[in-house]
Amino acid sequence: MLQGKTLDFSEQSIFCGIDMHKKSWSVCIRNDERELMKFSQDPSPQLLSERLKKYYPGARVMMAYEAGFGGYWAQQRLSEQGFNCRIVHAADIPQTDKDRRYKTDVVDCRKLALELTRGKLNFIHIPQQSTIALRSLVRSRGQLIKDQTRYKNRIISLLDFYGIKIPEGYKQTTHFSKRFMNWLELLALPHAIKVALNVKLQMLTHIRAQLLAVNKELKAVAKQEEYRSTIDLLMSIPSIGWLSALVIVSELEDIHRFKHFDNLSGYVGFKPDIYSSAEKKVVKGITGQCNHILRETLVECSWMAIGKDPALTQAYYAYKKRMHYNKAIIRIAKKLLNRIRYVLINRTPYVMGVVG
Repeated sequence: MLQGKTLDFSEQSIFCGIDMHKKSWSVCIRNDERELMKFSQDPSPQLLSERLKKYYPGARVMMAYEAGFGGYWAQQRLSEQGFNCRIVHAADIPQTDKDRRYKTDVVDCRKLALELTRGKLNFIHIPQQSTIALRSLVRSRGQLIKDQTRYKNRIISLLDFYGIKIPEGYKQTTHFSKRFMNWLELLALPHAIKVALNVKLQMLTHIRAQLLAVNKELKAVAKQEEYRSTIDLLMSIPSIGWLSALVIVSELEDIHRFKHFDNLSGYVGFKPDIYSSAEKKVVKGITGQCNHILRETLVECSWMAIGKDPALTQAYYAYKKRMHYNKAIIRIAKKLLNRIRYVLINRTPYVMGVVG
């Protein structure tokens, strides 16, 4: 025990790797030269802060954890405590084959701390609180759309299972109209089957009500001064409506954080997975490391764009002559992304036939 002295790490840098789980955190602390401490604790930023300030008072602390289920809340709390806390995409952490074969929480937190000392980690962008909130609302709508489709399919599957024929007037659309819903409710079925069908109909009705409420809220957000001008710019591009514009705004946040178009394209996921060794080169197709929501939105918009923008129409059919139509639409989506980047950087509406 030190007598008459106090701890002072004001001239030192401390690196902290955290492997986060719902019930516990594994933490590794080290300096430039060696590992200093490793421990497991409850998932509490306050608890970690108190320990660091107790044992390493005044130190410049840099910490990192992998992006995952916990989102940004831990980073926000630790930053409020005065630490330089960053988040890393798991795929961006260098790993050897040995690391993959022997993977534990302790190994993971040690790896993070070590890579922090080397200064070679690429950190993910931390959105503003308002962007995180908007993103949650937009993604909730996407989840409701999937739930709605799921229950529609369950209802159709139940009818098919019992050989119940759908009248000709309802076969031409996947939209469950009020008239079709009334027909389903009036079906004469055995009691148990009727109950099973009604449960699904009630769930579908409930999801539709939730979807209506979320759409109403999103429309209100789209009219706010903070987003209105950007959404108007995006809607000047053929095929992009206000909902798609909100997805783009919430997922990209600030177009200027991407220095080049290649950076933006890589973030969205319009790059191939490539394995190359010596003379062997294998292109595995479009990468799985992407922003799925943004990529899916742009591909959907691209299918509409080829019918509205003559330049994209011409490009699509030129691509289609030498590749599968699914690959061709990805090329169009990439062109559409370039248009989006242009209007957001230059803050000028899109003029059809001018922007390439």
